[in-house]
Amino acid sequence: SHRRHVYVTPTSFLELLSCFTTTLAQKREQVGTQQHRYNVGLARLAEAGEQVSALQEMLIEKKPFLEQTEKEVSEMMESLEVDKLAAAEVSLQVQKEERQATEKVSATKEIRDHCEQELDKARPALEAAVECLQKLKPDYVREVKAMTHPPQGVKLVCEAVCIMFQLKPAKKTDANHPGRKLDDYWETSQKEVLVDAKKLIDRLIDFDKDNIPDKVIQAITPYIEREDFDPPIVKKASVACEAICMWVRAMYKYHYIVKEVEPKRIELRQAEAELEQCNSNLNKAQEKLAEVNEKMVKLEYEYNCELHKQTQLQDEMKLCEVKLERAHRLISDLGGEKARWSENLESLTLQLGLLPGDCALASGIVSYAGPFTSEIRAQCEAAWVKKLDEASITRSPDCSLRNILGEPVKIQQWIVHSLPNDALSIENAIIIDHSRRWPLMIDPQRQANKYIKRMGRDGQVGLDVCKMSDTGILKRLEMGIQQGKWMLLENVGISLDPALEPVLLQQKVQDVGGWTIKLGDRSVVYGNSFRFFMTTTLANPHFSPETSVKVALLNFAITQEGLEDQMLGIVVAKERPDLEEQKTELVVENAQMNKQLEEIEDEILQVLSNSEGDVLSDTILVDTITASKQVAADLATKQEISGRTERDIDAAREIYRSVAGRTAVLFFCIMELTNIDPMYQYSLQWFQQLFGKAVEHMSKSNEHRVASDVVDQRLSTLQAVFTELLYQNICRGLFEKDKTLFSMSLCISILKAKGEIDEAELRFLLFGPTKNLVEGGPSIPAEWVGEQRWNELLALSELKAFKSFSDFFVAHLTAFRKINSAADADQRPLPGEWEQRLTRLQRLCFIRAMRIDRLKNAVVAFVSKELDPRFVEPPVFDIERSFADSSNVTPLIFILSPGIDPAADVIRLADSLGLTRRIESISLGQGQGPRAAKVLETAQLLGSWVLLSNCHLMESWMPQLEAAVEKFNPAAMSSNFRLWLTSMPTKSFPVQVLQVGVKMTNEPPAGLRANLLRSYSMFNDKLFEESTKPEIFRKLLFGFCFFHAVVQDRRKFGPIGWNVLYGFTPEDLAVCCKQLMVFVNQYEEIPYKVLNFLGACINYGGRVTDDKDKRLIQALLETYICPEAVEKHEHKYSQSGLYYAPRAANIHQVLMYVRDLPSEPLPEAFGLHDNCNISCAQNEALRLLSGMVSMLFAGKGSDGGLEEDKSTDRTAASIKARLPELFKMEIIEDTFPTMYEESMNTVLKQECLRYNKLLTEMSTTLEAFRKAIKGAIVMTAELEQLGKSMLVNEVPDLWTKRGPLSLKPLSSWFLDILARCAFFQAWIDLGCTPPCFWVSGIFFPQAFFTGALQNYARMHEEEIDRLSFQQRTLDDVSNPRRELQTAPEAGVFVYGFFLEGARWDCDDELLQDSRPKELFTELPALWFQPVKDRQVNIKDYRCPCYKVVSRKGVLLTTGHSTNFVRYIELPTRESVSKWTKAGVAAFLALKH
Repeated sequence: SHRRHVYVTPTSFLELLSCFTTTLAQKREQVGTQQHRYNVGLARLAEAGEQVSALQEMLIEKKPFLEQTEKEVSEMMESLEVDKLAAAEVSLQVQKEERQATEKVSATKEIRDHCEQELDKARPALEAAVECLQKLKPDYVREVKAMTHPPQGVKLVCEAVCIMFQLKPAKKTDANHPGRKLDDYWETSQKEVLVDAKKLIDRLIDFDKDNIPDKVIQAITPYIEREDFDPPIVKKASVACEAICMWVRAMYKYHYIVKEVEPKRIELRQAEAELEQCNSNLNKAQEKLAEVNEKMVKLEYEYNCELHKQTQLQDEMKLCEVKLERAHRLISDLGGEKARWSENLESLTLQLGLLPGDCALASGIVSYAGPFTSEIRAQCEAAWVKKLDEASITRSPDCSLRNILGEPVKIQQWIVHSLPNDALSIENAIIIDHSRRWPLMIDPQRQANKYIKRMGRDGQVGLDVCKMSDTGILKRLEMGIQQGKWMLLENVGISLDPALEPVLLQQKVQDVGGWTIKLGDRSVVYGNSFRFFMTTTLANPHFSPETSVKVALLNFAITQEGLEDQMLGIVVAKERPDLEEQKTELVVENAQMNKQLEEIEDEILQVLSNSEGDVLSDTILVDTITASKQVAADLATKQEISGRTERDIDAAREIYRSVAGRTAVLFFCIMELTNIDPMYQYSLQWFQQLFGKAVEHMSKSNEHRVASDVVDQRLSTLQAVFTELLYQNICRGLFEKDKTLFSMSLCISILKAKGEIDEAELRFLLFGPTKNLVEGGPSIPAEWVGEQRWNELLALSELKAFKSFSDFFVAHLTAFRKINSAADADQRPLPGEWEQRLTRLQRLCFIRAMRIDRLKNAVVAFVSKELDPRFVEPPVFDIERSFADSSNVTPLIFILSPGIDPAADVIRLADSLGLTRRIESISLGQGQGPRAAKVLETAQLLGSWVLLSNCHLMESWMPQLEAAVEKFNPAAMSSNFRLWLTSMPTKSFPVQVLQVGVKMTNEPPAGLRANLLRSYSMFNDKLFEESTKPEIFRKLLFGFCFFHAVVQDRRKFGPIGWNVLYGFTPEDLAVCCKQLMVFVNQYEEIPYKVLNFLGACINYGGRVTDDKDKRLIQALLETYICPEAVEKHEHKYSQSGLYYAPRAANIHQVLMYVRDLPSEPLPEAFGLHDNCNISCAQNEALRLLSGMVSMLFAGKGSDGGLEEDKSTDRTAASIKARLPELFKMEIIEDTFPTMYEESMNTVLKQECLRYNKLLTEMSTTLEAFRKAIKGAIVMTAELEQLGKSMLVNEVPDLWTKRGPLSLKPLSSWFLDILARCAFFQAWIDLGCTPPCFWVSGIFFPQAFFTGALQNYARMHEEEIDRLSFQQRTLDDVSNPRRELQTAPEAGVFVYGFFLEGARWDCDDELLQDSRPKELFTELPALWFQPVKDRQVNIKDYRCPCYKVVSRKGVLLTTGHSTNFVRYIELPTRESVSKWTKAGVAAFLALKH
């Protein structure tokens, strides 16, 4: 009913289950926690009351014990003081001993440190020697041992080590002195030192270096002093000896250092002995002190026990007194809460048992109802409540989403943060708060956007706002997730970037460090406070099922209630700013106070529930409760005062409610304009700003100044002023065809708000009859009434106000015929009492039924009387005023119509403002996007104007344009900058730009006179002087201008004017004028054929696509560009002679003639019959009514409810019952087999198959629809649309796709289908080809005519390509089915043709002009006779024949048109071009 696509998938059901389990668990925990807190709170209160008497008895009992304990403590205190003095003396002695020991320790340490410092001098050499020994390999030692003649260095080392080890050398005889013995250490070394290399090394390392004898030192001294006893020198002889040499020298050095230190070492040993004696004395003193202290501790312990006993008794008595005081405070503070807590506890206990039913309902709304309006949500809620009751699932009596999941304090906080204060918005906020999925909000008025921004920016984590068009959006999203921020993605389209899928599906995983989510190829840490919101400004987006299940779709479109509340705030802020300021402050204060009160109660209950043991023992608890209750009492007092103030303010504000209500009605009216044209977009912000201007205008204008005390009069004036201002601003952006529609919609909306519109009457006015009442009803009273009009009158008589009107009509036929014949039928009074009985709306209903062609005039009069004549007088195009209403951030948008280029208007305005050199113009097209973006960026800084033409030709760049406009910052750009845009109506134009922009239309002038004046505004007298034949040029130039006006204005007549509407432009005329100048100047004889060919086939004809229109445009141009136009004095363009080429010497004379022409051109000026005015007026009326339906009913659902369901069910049952049986194809195949000689058998079978498909579809869908109405099956979108179509008497789309092309309403269409099926059933029953054919009943008549030709060709063995039909009218046959009982020898008899634009004269057997008000006439039966090589009579009019009156069709793959059937050649005495220009055509079916 709202034309919104909503998908319910298995995923939706799983989401419902998930939501239900989560919600139920949360609510149970919440209710359980509250229960526990109330239970504990009540228990604590009861406990405090019980303890009061017990505490008083305890005080009396404990008093004697306290007195005895105090006496014992005093005695022990005296004894303890004596012992303390003795202990103090011992303690002083111990301290003295400790000081002496400390001094001795310090002296000993000093001696030890000195010894160590001296010894450290020898340690490096010693350590180097040891290190070298450790690195020495045993093989090096063995190598030394193995020497037989060791070098001198080796010998020296061996001698030295032997001396160090105190080994005796071997005695050997001196070879030089035989009597003397020499010491030989080499032998000793080999035997005792070098025997075991490893042992030698260990021996050297472990050598007792501290006790080297002096004789060893004396013996080794010569070696030390020798120059060749040096490690580097020795190393040359042996590595092992180098290490030993180093060792010997280290031992020598170490010995002398030890010798120096030895006195100090002796002194150290003495000091250590003395220290040991001091420590011994100290230990004895400390032991004595410990004994004394132990005694003191024992005494103090005994004393403390008694003192503790005393203190405990005192504390207990004080605690009793404190507890008594606390108990009194607690009972006093919370006594008033006891009854309320008891009630709340009882309510929570009851609520706990009802939670499953309540949570099921709430989860259903959260999971499914987000995209719906408040009305549909209410219906869903009621239906689900009914299902719960049927399933015996208990629930709360007033269960609703708000009552179940809504928290009043939280809701109040939301409202403070700009959430609209209406039920739908509050429900949306609750769904956002509880839904697992991230919300995607349908937000055409940007209400949700504002709310989320306020909430996010006032929150603790912050908010980041971005758009998909922003660069680096994924990086920003990544940072937002990591930081746990709120992210708002604005201006979402109908599809979401696949990169967002992990976020939408919340594909987070838990690892050691917490939660992470993968974005692209990166894992991002997931902040727990992260929240993701999306908004779209599309009013009715169609998201795919895949997208729908990933997000929580929410309909945030503003409601009447919410908008009225906002507008009330605006009008009060303008009229009584003091009141609105107070109101705003009070709302914020009340929200804060309510939040504080709730927090205080939660704190009290939490403190009570968390307390353990005796509640009266908890000082913090009682103090907290007392302080909280004091604050709560203060807040309650303030709330009471603010409540009274708020009520007073609300009462004062309510005075302005009528203005707020009117403005809300007007906004919803203009919102529906988008159903008429996608360019008619208006934002709420623009609307509210305009309203603010209206209030300010009233305050400044003397015309509307009213005494402030006359409030009602002022408010009434304000309503009128704003309504007119809105009308003026909207109309400047509407096409002419939609301005009357807007006036009427505005008027109806206002009257509906006042309760002055009867819905049944309005429905009749817009939809007319929804069923055929003529069939089986009263007979048509007169031939001039006709079936269609009589059906309208019978339907009109069913309205309550028109009861018995049909009888009155029959009784006064003559009077009503006069009204019918009158040119101003809408102004003629009704006969009898009916003129006084009818309201203005009821009179419109009568005009619709009687003379629908006068309905538009009647609507204009209706609006003038109900509102004001100013509401049917739209403002003229005024670019200066539009410019004045713009700013540097407000684009100016021209909505183009064919033949208009506003660039010249913009340039003229720039000239007048001295900005000619500061305007950049770009015609958008392929590759122009980057250039336009660069120019736009530069112009903002320089203060230039930018004109971007033909935005509709560059749809791909429109998102970039939208992003550029959104980034406009008035503070960062010149105030002189303006952005001008032009575009044909297109859905791709950015909605955001349309909503904030100033929209304008400047259409080609309507009417011949206006078109001619516009054309001649391009010329001046100098043009005539350029021609060598000015007289001829002037006449033919006027002919081209008149032709241009005719081809432009013929469009208003619809299909009879042009089959296809073409956008001819002034440039087409300009080219023709230039060519005319060339041919007139260069040729003696005017080449009329060339001029006609260039104009009709190239300059204008290049746009023409339909072959019938090509024929028409040639005939039109030949009327004006012909020898007669030059040769005759005043060549007449029409029969009356009113329109002709004037003899004018200059432009001024031409304009004088043009200005004398009628403002409303006669149809004859176009070559059309006067009846075309009626057709044109009827088409305009139907277009107006269709637009009204789109604005007043589209997207609003149905108001009829159950009654409408019953009505459509009855209609469905009636149609189903009357459906004919399917054609039995087996029998048809047997009776009419496929034969070479009879092609009509194939035609019959093909037709029957087509109708069988249609009948099957109708039967199936009707049966399914009736089941869906009863709830037996799901009501699909197709079935729902079928029901709506039946309700308004339209053919459902499901049947249109299967059925023949038709423009009839459902009632007539169904009768037509029955007649078609009856025709073919009669053919089948006949058992052979019938003698004549009802061509209107044939689904595919082209195949029928081809079959007739095939039969003749096969019978006479002729080539079918050389055959064509010759038509002959059977003028003497009035009833073909009855009179034509025998088939012709060749060809076929057919009937069922209707003529428009002319009539057939059966007496003269010629085409003649139509009779007045006779729009369609029936052709007599025709004999289509095949003729070989037939020559066409060029004097006959080749009348195109179509299936329906729309004429326009589409070529099928077979080469046939979906509408055009064939030409019929009709004799005429008149010129063939007359009928061509008159748009004469034949049809197989009409609209009724």
